[in-house]
Amino acid sequence: MKKIAIITAAVCALSLGACNKNNAENNAANETAVENTAATDVNAAATDANATSAADSALNAAGNEVENAGNAVDNASNAVANAQ
Repeated sequence: MKKIAIITAAVCALSLGACNKNNAENNAANETAVENTAATDVNAAATDANATSAADSALNAAGNEVENAGNAVDNASNAVANAQ
């Protein structure tokens, strides 16, 4: 019975020894993962800002074209009225 207890204790000791974690390496890996995620978030935000700026510019250009078309209609209407 003592042999079983000694073998069990040895197996438990080896198991605990194998499970020992290196916290410095784990912390460094976690910090790197956090930094990479933050960099990805910043890049995504910059991409979104650029897309928003491009959309605003396109909407402004479309608004200008609509205004120009309205002015052309007004000018044509005035030309017709002046021709009579």
